[in-house]
Amino acid sequence: MKIVAITSCATGIAHTYMAAEAIKKVCKQMGYECKVEMQGALGIENKLKDKDISEADLIIFANDVGIAKEERFEAYRDKIKKLTPHAVIKDPNIIFED
Repeated sequence: MKIVAITSCATGIAHTYMAAEAIKKVCKQMGYECKVEMQGALGIENKLKDKDISEADLIIFANDVGIAKEERFEAYRDKIKKLTPHAVIKDPNIIFED
């Protein structure tokens, strides 16, 4: 399974990066391929390529604020799961729940 995620929080510091690490860790444990774009105080880091987005089986938005360049995901709305960074940090397995 291929998973991509975008993390961002109100201040763009702690929760953005903590959520990214939690997602990467749980995906590694499950044996899933994972790429995470972080939108924080430093701007967009590890920007997802169009190919990464189109090939993803699951797209995670772990954000408290709007996502920059969200139009990249318009064609893949059915693959998107929206969560808060706090929820992902608290229980990363939530990304796999219905």
